[in-house]
Amino acid sequence: MTLKYKTNLKKRIFATLVDYAIYLIPVYAYIMFFGQDNSEGGKTVSGLMVLPIPLTWFLYFVVVESWFGATLAHQGLFLKVMTVDRRDIELVQALKRRLLDPIEILFYGIPAIIAIKNSDKHQRIGDMWAKTIVVDTKDPEQYVEKHTSSS
Repeated sequence: MTLKYKTNLKKRIFATLVDYAIYLIPVYAYIMFFGQDNSEGGKTVSGLMVLPIPLTWFLYFVVVESWFGATLAHQGLFLKVMTVDRRDIELVQALKRRLLDPIEILFYGIPAIIAIKNSDKHQRIGDMWAKTIVVDTKDPEQYVEKHTSSS
């Protein structure tokens, strides 16, 4: 059976929005709690106090994705990141695909949507670089769970 590539676009967009809410709400709370008042009436963290923000991003998006194949929202919608040959991804691949998030999310995600809709494997720009795809694990045309045989 040949597995198909599908966009899963609506699920991917919703999962990405939820994932970034899961990340940004605690970041906002952290800045409000630990930040210093700035001249614009807001709060700012600086120096070593900035480190938890990118560290949290790295842990949530890169480490979780490499360990489990998906972030929380993607898991909740049965989406999984895999290599183009349908293997589990590694940490470097998760990092590569996520490093391009700012470019892809800029302009309301339009660069990512254009890439997904127009690439043969329905990949974002980061997916192309990392050689990864996003599959719906509930769709047998996209995903077949590997079973290990016990001898």
